[in-house]
Amino acid sequence: MEIISRETNPLGHWAHLAIEKHFQKTIKYEEEVLQDEDPEALHQMRVGMRRLRSAASGFAPALILPESASVAAIGKIARTLGKLRDLDVMLALITNQTKTDLSSSEKKQIKEVITELKHQRALAFQEVKKTLHTKKYKNFKKHLKYWLENPEFDQIATIPISQVLPDLLLPEVSQMFLHPGWLVGVQYVDEEITGIANLEPSEVEQELAINGEILHDLRKQVKRVRYQMSLFADLYGPDYTRYLGEMKAIQEILGQIQDSQVLAGAIAAVLGAEIAEVLPVMAAKLASNIYESWQEWQTWHEKYFAPETRRDFRLVLLSHLDRE
Repeated sequence: MEIISRETNPLGHWAHLAIEKHFQKTIKYEEEVLQDEDPEALHQMRVGMRRLRSAASGFAPALILPESASVAAIGKIARTLGKLRDLDVMLALITNQTKTDLSSSEKKQIKEVITELKHQRALAFQEVKKTLHTKKYKNFKKHLKYWLENPEFDQIATIPISQVLPDLLLPEVSQMFLHPGWLVGVQYVDEEITGIANLEPSEVEQELAINGEILHDLRKQVKRVRYQMSLFADLYGPDYTRYLGEMKAIQEILGQIQDSQVLAGAIAAVLGAEIAEVLPVMAAKLASNIYESWQEWQTWHEKYFAPETRRDFRLVLLSHLDRE
């Protein structure tokens, strides 16, 4: 596809560009992942696969992809990589925590946890290895390579990107703003929302015990918005770039909360007891990490819960049309 102008290029051009970019990143790290020497290779392949899935989903109205490279097929591969990556994150986090002041008793039990997590990681790596050698994965690569050379699109793919750009972005942003995760940690008076609650550490712990998964799901939606927005950063101005950067910041801070929660749960599962009972110092450190991240999240929560922020965000996405 010849590039005449970024804004007059059709939707299909941008869809092809996104699919190719993230597919190439995915397969670039495949051999390094199989060698299992550098955790960063796995991280990059997982990111590539997730962004590929996001592109396939976001451009779905314009794409006719092979079944082996459908959103569902890409998602299955990404989840397999994700299980291994999650264990790498937990191992890195717990190893970092052992560098702090812990009793000899806690260090001994943490070593048991690390041993178990490494065992789980070995099993997860075998699953990744098996997946990357399956016929399904090979067909995914083969058929998507063929599609990139001989792309098929629906008729809407011929429309200039400038005419449909907000329509690609606003659905994901709307899903983010409508997500119930924004209601985690708000305060009510007579069943009406009055603002963001100022919770104490014990209250945060209780709130996350009940609604932690909802907050984690909000993080995933923020990530989808970020991935979709990143495809079109060159077509917007500095306000768009600012919002894109804030999506990354929100994703990361919610990720820190999730990582500490998951690690605490994994430790409890391995030791067969609540972490506060068997590893009180470690439990306190993780709780402190969560509360610090929670307080940082409150700044973003308050900003993006405000109607003026949401209105401005939408207007920025629509501002591209004002330049036509």
